Amino acid sequence: MNANTPSETLALHDTPARPDPRKAVFEANKLRKRLHRQVGKAIADFNMIEADDKVMVCVSGGKDSYAMLDILLSLQRRAPIHFDIVAVNLDQKQPGFPEDVLPAYLKSLGVPHHIEAQDTYSIVKKLIPEGQTMCSLCSRLRRGILYRVARELGATKIALGHHRDDMVVTMLMNMFFNSRLKGMPAKLMSDDGQHIVIRPLAYVAETDLERWAAHRQFPIIPCTLCGSQSNLQRVQIKAMIHDWERQYPGRIDNMQTAMSKVVPSHLMDQRLFPFTTLKTTGVATPDGDIAFDDEPCAPTAAPADPVNNGQGQTVQWLRTPSNTIVAAAGAEAED
Repeated sequence: MNANTPSETLALHDTPARPDPRKAVFEANKLRKRLHRQVGKAIADFNMIEADDKVMVCVSGGKDSYAMLDILLSLQRRAPIHFDIVAVNLDQKQPGFPEDVLPAYLKSLGVPHHIEAQDTYSIVKKLIPEGQTMCSLCSRLRRGILYRVARELGATKIALGHHRDDMVVTMLMNMFFNSRLKGMPAKLMSDDGQHIVIRPLAYVAETDLERWAAHRQFPIIPCTLCGSQSNLQRVQIKAMIHDWERQYPGRIDNMQTAMSKVVPSHLMDQRLFPFTTLKTTGVATPDGDIAFDDEPCAPTAAPADPVNNGQGQTVQWLRTPSNTIVAAAGAEAED
């Protein structure tokens, strides 16, 4: 047998090992199950989808809305209740927007869809001075159009693709810039009182959506209207919380969990707690003042998966007051 020369031996050692395709399949399947569990839990926790609903899924061409539609279609096939899905895209006539991408993709899925063409881009560019953020006006215009389309289509729910990170960023933005403790709810009534808006991705991390979009190879359409505004406060806040997450894993989850554990007696809103009429009762209360005690610190490790029961077991049936589709998510987890 011929001995390898030194250069051949070095080349053999320098050759990187080929990635195991089985690992990629395993990781993608694990991600799929986690996304389905988290979306199913959000739907159950907030009773987002009920029997015979017609859900208008707003699809922008970004990773978040593509993933939301993808997961909802999968859950729809396994749901113990019937509900309809119609995908809607608002073509805002941005320069260079590829008008054929979304219709072709939605047609390939076989999902009912509607493309609403409205030139909001020209309106925004005309009214907003160069260099200023366009989000507020663009959002109002888009919201009004989508409410009208939902009414015309007979939709009972409007599904938006905001995720966990969006909700935390919104809460911090309101604190820092608007002096309000106000976040982005998982479910709300529209400002005109006529629609219910839901956010099925409420428990989903943005990093997971990025991975899922890459795995599914969605035809992503970049946003040239607002996505290129690097001076946006939202962009800066998002960078800040991701820096926190790198230093202290689990902090974004902790901040979102805090949004569901509000203690009005330990804030300062007199509309939520009767501070002015507060009297002693002589009875201890678990929510009483601990101002003189050392406040326990949360562990630095990431919290347990909110969809897991903490013992490594997937919860199959969650709280379902009106037989929502969370059972399908549990079934998905066992595939």
